[in-house]
Amino acid sequence: MIVKDKPWLLRPATNWTHYRSVPLKRLWVLLAAVFLLFSVIGSYVDILETNGALPYIAVAAIGIYSGMNAVVWIMVLTHMSRLVLIVLIALQFFSSQINTAMVNWIIHTLNLQLVPSQTGIRFAATVIMCTVMASYFFFVAYIRREGTESFRMANELKLAHGIQKTLVPPVTLRCACFEVYGISFPSDKVGGDLVDAVYLANGDAIAYLADIAGHGLQAGILMGMLKTAARTALLDAGERAPERTLPVLLDRLNTVLPEVKEPQMYATFTGFRLGADGRVFYALAASPPILHWHAAEQRSSHKDEPQLPLGLLPVPSFDGETLATAPGDLVVVATDGILEVADKSGEEYGVERLKDVIAANPKDPLPALAGKILDAARAFGKQFDDQTILILRRL
Repeated sequence: MIVKDKPWLLRPATNWTHYRSVPLKRLWVLLAAVFLLFSVIGSYVDILETNGALPYIAVAAIGIYSGMNAVVWIMVLTHMSRLVLIVLIALQFFSSQINTAMVNWIIHTLNLQLVPSQTGIRFAATVIMCTVMASYFFFVAYIRREGTESFRMANELKLAHGIQKTLVPPVTLRCACFEVYGISFPSDKVGGDLVDAVYLANGDAIAYLADIAGHGLQAGILMGMLKTAARTALLDAGERAPERTLPVLLDRLNTVLPEVKEPQMYATFTGFRLGADGRVFYALAASPPILHWHAAEQRSSHKDEPQLPLGLLPVPSFDGETLATAPGDLVVVATDGILEVADKSGEEYGVERLKDVIAANPKDPLPALAGKILDAARAFGKQFDDQTILILRRL
């Protein structure tokens, strides 16, 4: 089975993610605010070291150097190589010497005279007040602009969340021999997990669970495409041999998806054809384990077979299998958002704990059983990925 990347392990160690995403045409307002704020160091040094006696040009030079130094820090942390960061850190140890050499050069080159102390202090204080006020203006302008952008994005995410609920509502289906329940909870407002069930004209039903690699808006968009493609491909499923329905569906999806996605994205898929005669056919594409509760024997088993996912590599043909069930049996599929929830020590929730919850509640209504599984996983560890579950019961 292909194990997907855990997105929380890929998070940057710093909190500069937002600023890396802000284009320079918007970031310059913040850079101006930072430059002005740190440029007061020139006046501060003048008051502290020389009691206001430095020539105004020398004070301005120190201020410009200090402001630019602060701006470079932001640029390095957000847009430049970490190698430049090492050079910048080393440079800080020589800032005092650089300032001293720069001031001496300016004074001697321009033949400047020292400023009377009282006049210099008054000038430095005025510069500090004006510069801090100007810095405040730019900070407020940046916050207002980014606040407007954040509000717009929040509205778009709210709209996307509404679309998500439309595309992936809780699924309830009952046919001749089976009842089906599925539910999905995204880790963000928009998730990439999909659970769906479709009646066929001949009385059979299709139930499937899919998981797009990653989560968020991009995964949600691909999830919507996959649902549309799957439902379209299933329009003629009732006319096809039951054992070929799902392999043909996977072949079609694997052909279509590469044309509508980013190269690194893919989907896992677990599908079942539930026959009106009680037969179950299934097909997998990098599926999580399929758990089977055998009611007559009061025990659980699971199938964990190696497969390739959809949309990542060419596959000659997907295979289908038959699953033997008896009245009262349960079939449960949970995405890795449940199975890979980890506690503080890093141990994952796993298949065995899921089996324990099923064994303790095999006769519960399917929505109640799904709720207990989700509650157990969330009590075990924090949700970092979309959590989706599909449950089938043989009537």
